[in-house]
Amino acid sequence: MDNYEEELKKNEKRNEKFLKEFSDWLDSKNLSPKTKKNHLGNVEFYLNDYLNYYEVTKMEEGIFEVFGYLNGWFIEKCAFASRTSIKENAASIKKFYQCMSEKEYVKVQDYKKLCMILRESMDEFFDNLDAFDNGTYWDQFL
Repeated sequence: MDNYEEELKKNEKRNEKFLKEFSDWLDSKNLSPKTKKNHLGNVEFYLNDYLNYYEVTKMEEGIFEVFGYLNGWFIEKCAFASRTSIKENAASIKKFYQCMSEKEYVKVQDYKKLCMILRESMDEFFDNLDAFDNGTYWDQFL
């Protein structure tokens, strides 16, 4: 097994702890089982698929990667990407990092910055999704 595979497995194992804590945190919010399952699925996908896609990235650094995820990777790689799924993923990730900031795994000011970025960037995410859907997305890179 090469070093990437070892680091990947170690990071996925590490993420189990954060996902468990997030699950418990969601329980305290009295959400429906379906809503909780959706939030956990979105966050698990972000942590274990996106953050480990190019190189192994820990959850703490992931708070700085959300823009790239929702503004490009998610749109490009996920056939199910839609305005609704972008909003749902943003909400799930925001809740996750709220939990992580309350547990002091990430700084509160980093969480607040994430919230601002998500609030101010949603139209840009939607514009890129529309461009991807109508075939003009890649033109911005030419």
